[in-house]
Amino acid sequence: MPKFRPNVAAIIINKEGEILVCERKNDRGAWQFPQGGVDGEETELEALEREVMEEVGIPASDYKVKESREGYYYFYPAKTKLKKKWDGQKQTYFLCVLKKKAKGVYLGSNNKEFRDFDWVLPEDFDATWLPAFKLEVYREVMQDFFGLEI
Repeated sequence: MPKFRPNVAAIIINKEGEILVCERKNDRGAWQFPQGGVDGEETELEALEREVMEEVGIPASDYKVKESREGYYYFYPAKTKLKKKWDGQKQTYFLCVLKKKAKGVYLGSNNKEFRDFDWVLPEDFDATWLPAFKLEVYREVMQDFFGLEI
């Protein structure tokens, strides 16, 4: 029986209707939504708030969670699986809308996850930005939240 790490991911939308995508620090050209594991006894919402703050510098007071959906799974690639105690991740996605007075994204100089970020319209999200092992989840997420096929 596979073991999946509980994980949360944030789809953050700005006032122009664009979504935040971030380029992985150690994988140039790989773009994704902010995400991370649920630690210890924290709730998924607490994990979301912590991960969004750690990865893109946006405090929970700067966005409103509009919707969440769960039940997305992916397996780690074989090389990654050797380093982990999990076989993959079980994700809950949160649709977050930035408030009018939100300060915006701040990656900081020592960001462990991301090197860059951009805002794109959901229909402009490009499946080629994703590592192969995440592609099916992103297809499901873009369909479920935006009715889009990528």
